[in-house]
Amino acid sequence: MERIFRFFNREIQGLHQTAFLLASATIGAKILALLRDRLLASTFGAGKTLDIYYAAFRIPDFLYVFSLALVSTTVLIPIFLEKKERSSKEALALMNSIWTFFFLVITVLAVAVYFTLPYLVRFVAPGFSAADTSTLINLSRILLLSPIFLGISNLLSSVVQSFKRFAVYALSGVLYNAGIIFGLVVFYPIFGERGIVSGVVLGAFLHLFVQLPVLVRLKYLPFFTAKIAWHDIKKVFLLSLPRTLGLSLNEIMLTVITALASFMAAGSIAVFNFAINLNALPLGIIALSYSVAAFPDLAHKFLKDEKEKFMFMISSAVRHMVFWLLPASALFIVLRAQIVRVILGAGAFTWTNTRLTAASLAILSFSLFAQGLILLLVRAFYAAGKTKIPLIVNIVSSFFTVSLALLLMYLSKVFPDTRVYLENFLRVGGVQGTSMLILPLAYSLGTVVNVFLLWSFFKKIFTDFCGEVYRSFLEIIFVSVIIGSTSYIFLGILDDVFDINTFLGVFMQGFLAGIFGLFSGFFTFKLLKNAEFQELALSLKNRLPKKKPIAPEIEELP
Repeated sequence: MERIFRFFNREIQGLHQTAFLLASATIGAKILALLRDRLLASTFGAGKTLDIYYAAFRIPDFLYVFSLALVSTTVLIPIFLEKKERSSKEALALMNSIWTFFFLVITVLAVAVYFTLPYLVRFVAPGFSAADTSTLINLSRILLLSPIFLGISNLLSSVVQSFKRFAVYALSGVLYNAGIIFGLVVFYPIFGERGIVSGVVLGAFLHLFVQLPVLVRLKYLPFFTAKIAWHDIKKVFLLSLPRTLGLSLNEIMLTVITALASFMAAGSIAVFNFAINLNALPLGIIALSYSVAAFPDLAHKFLKDEKEKFMFMISSAVRHMVFWLLPASALFIVLRAQIVRVILGAGAFTWTNTRLTAASLAILSFSLFAQGLILLLVRAFYAAGKTKIPLIVNIVSSFFTVSLALLLMYLSKVFPDTRVYLENFLRVGGVQGTSMLILPLAYSLGTVVNVFLLWSFFKKIFTDFCGEVYRSFLEIIFVSVIIGSTSYIFLGILDDVFDINTFLGVFMQGFLAGIFGLFSGFFTFKLLKNAEFQELALSLKNRLPKKKPIAPEIEELP
């Protein structure tokens, strides 16, 4: 046990070391998340029960995002480190003040939301029946404990990350999903639907609890205080607000999508969330890990007025992110049915559920590169102190997404041929409930608009560095097409080799087709002497110079 504790208490340094650690932990968390989704899908299928379950998260999730307005880790960590440089006592006094203020505010807000939920849920799922709405209110009330625990965990992780204890920070996301699985396996048979959301609350508590031993050892566990440093709280709040407003807009957009889906066929909300979760697998492992690890170096170089190094880091990060995400998009689009059938296709999860989720996943995968670049570019703007631009862009793209969803819903009713074309393109013709495909389509296109605007502003404000990026982008697109085409060809070949009516047959067909696709991409990258491929090969052989990364707050709920 002592060895385990020492491992999670040790200091982690190095940009790639931290990125790989966070990526490894993300893989563990995502594997548990996939197991969680498989249990949900096999137990309930994509139907009304899971529609209510996912809708129940909307208001608690919004409350959690709002809590980031009180304390954003990207804001608090530099202030904490500045205080710590002067005096450990001063740094602890800061944490005591913020902890006291945060706990009181988030608790009061949760209580207020508890009593106003019957009115608030009307905006979340207006298409639900009275009985479904009643269940939604009960589950949402239990889930209100989750943003309290996660918000406190986010606050305390500022200290953990400031001391570069990234191992315990990484473990927290794994435990979150472990708690949800425990709720499904143990609580659900006893308490029913309340047991499932109780597992979510347990996961949020574990997310918080795992950090406490490290804080005790560091002697930075905060306590309540009557001497609140209002000046520091005001500073943290004002600096946190723009970023939180941007995140809040995303929650509002998802809430609107949920509301629109509540008028569609039963299971529409569940299908959309299953597809979002599958799409998040490469996004979390690749994009979030690299953008988290790069953030402090970007801020440091900009503050030191090292603009050329700042731009070089952005260029390198963009190229390497696209290097991973575009091939991942190609594989997810081609192997969408196999991915969904292997991960979710069991028990009550029907063939119709599979086809709709696979089609939604393909649509979302189209914008996977854009979703990843947004994570990086937003951090680049924040590192440079340009906090208003990402907020404005998020407002525009969110408005575009919601407007497009409403427009597409209208067009699909007035001109049904438009929906038929989409159905045929995604091979879901004749499947009931295809109107929900409008939602991932609007979300995906809105993401592309978002990254286009961010990219345009970035080029306008900073030096145009896009020549090398565009060259790499074209190479990677070409290789991604090769990967996708090869995988598609081998899907047809392996269809005659394996029995695709069995789990093992579907898994082997998709796995081998993907492997052949990756091999084709490997050799193509090598023939092209792709710079990112060569840099990656070199980085695996040599230890790179150490950096000092700092991870920001949890931007996606684990």
